[in-house]
Amino acid sequence: MLELINPKIRSQMLDLGKEFHCNEPFPHLVVDDFFVADFLQALIHSFPPFDVKKATNELGEVGRKAVHENVREIGQVYQQLDDLVKSDEFLRFVSGITMIPDLIYDPEYIGGGTHENLEGQELDPHVDFNYHTSRKWHRRLNLLVYLNPEWGVDWGGAIELHSNPWKPDENRVKTILPVANRMVVFETSERSWHGFKQIRFPEERKHLSRKSIALYFYTQERPQEEITAEHGTFYVHRALPEEIREGHTLTESDVQNLQLLLTKRDQWIQFLYSREIKFSTDAGNKNEELRLHKEELKKLQSSWRYRLAKILSWPSQKIPGK
Repeated sequence: MLELINPKIRSQMLDLGKEFHCNEPFPHLVVDDFFVADFLQALIHSFPPFDVKKATNELGEVGRKAVHENVREIGQVYQQLDDLVKSDEFLRFVSGITMIPDLIYDPEYIGGGTHENLEGQELDPHVDFNYHTSRKWHRRLNLLVYLNPEWGVDWGGAIELHSNPWKPDENRVKTILPVANRMVVFETSERSWHGFKQIRFPEERKHLSRKSIALYFYTQERPQEEITAEHGTFYVHRALPEEIREGHTLTESDVQNLQLLLTKRDQWIQFLYSREIKFSTDAGNKNEELRLHKEELKKLQSSWRYRLAKILSWPSQKIPGK
């Protein structure tokens, strides 16, 4: 199956592994011309159309990002992709360039598959969920392959790797354009902050979208010092634009950006509030169930004590013939 990958890249596996762990702000690798040309063109040609049914975001709203997790139903070329990704050869290859052994393919493609982002879509810096939602494997790697034959530097949408978005003044950002056949693989950890700025196409390119394939890999174990409690995806909303400073006269565009930032924060606060209410309600229900179980247990204990006392108080029976 590895014949679908550029043979030049296969021959560089060890050198790529050294580069992966040296890169900042966290271990990652950028490789161009990842797939052989014919396979890449087939993936682009067979990419599924945008489906609003697959565009529901974390807030339960239909957004501008569609995720197609069941890649095998897309067609033959994506069945080939799936066969490649789950093969032992490919898993050993990815282990070789990341030095993470015993990688596990995700047959459910949780959060992965094909991703399509329309104009106006953006992705705030975030770290991903750290355990597979059903199998409880440790999430270890994100591997992304972009399928965009053209992409302008000023169109937004470039993937950003952040050192620490909580501290904007200290945050170091590496930006990578999502051009066709570029593969980006990075370690998934509590510091693998990544996202992209809002997509804005020029007027003559409004028909385009940002397309990619997202593959996530897991392991049964991970180093003890990297293990944390299970969590979902954490987002950090972007800081104020650099030009918003004392003495700056707000333009119409500035006001729109500020309104967008405030709206997103309000929506996220509302989401967290709703989640907190749900957690509190669930916890209250569990506590009520526990209280009822305790009461039932006390009743059973009292009943058995009564029965035991009755048994112990019965007069001894004379055995016939004695």
